[in-house]
Amino acid sequence: QVQLVESGGGLVQAGGSLRLSCVASGLTFSNYAMAWSRQAPGKEREFVAGITVSGRGTYYADSVKGRFTISRDNAKNTVTLQMNGLEIEDTAAYFCGAAFLGSGRQPVSNYQFWGQGTQVTVSS
Repeated sequence: QVQLVESGGGLVQAGGSLRLSCVASGLTFSNYAMAWSRQAPGKEREFVAGITVSGRGTYYADSVKGRFTISRDNAKNTVTLQMNGLEIEDTAAYFCGAAFLGSGRQPVSNYQFWGQGTQVTVSS
């Protein structure tokens, strides 16, 4: 059974930083492209960042480019999202996703598995 468990969310002031982590189990992690998506109340799920199976390729939504960094550790079955320069508009539930032999790119429908999410709230 595939499980993706996110952690690291919380409340932060605008301009601050958070680091999200996702630990995967029940799959051969090095065969999966990984991604982060987010969903704010009343809005659709949107792709935030993705990374290839090797970790050499990364992709970002325009809204987070230059502020967020995705990385992975295949030895620890972990993918992280470093979020700097947080803005109020970044407030959302953040989800970790996995795509078998995926490209690491959008859309979110490319990803077969998703975690339960972790809440990020940015205050002014």
